[in-house]
Amino acid sequence: MALTGRSVQLDPRVHAVRPDLADMRLAARVFAPHYAAPVSRRVKGTTALRAERDAASAVIATLADGATFELLDLLGSDAWGVAPAEQLVGYLAADALVEPTR
Repeated sequence: MALTGRSVQLDPRVHAVRPDLADMRLAARVFAPHYAAPVSRRVKGTTALRAERDAASAVIATLADGATFELLDLLGSDAWGVAPAEQLVGYLAADALVEPTR
């Protein structure tokens, strides 16, 4: 039996799946080389959620100060993950994230 890739096609705008990494909550639905557990963070200030890592990419949502962000990957100065209130997946500036208050 050969592994050929994802068993279902998921929309990467609303499901945290990239060719190299997927949210571990999707492990039963997709094949990925690596899975990550989401880490809850809070947005500091108003922050743009972008479709792609490139700072010039389309802004798909504006996250409010204090919004929850489920961090899945840090790439230099960028963070990739899920904005659960908006039900969107995207990139934002990593320095816009802080640990949640308890």
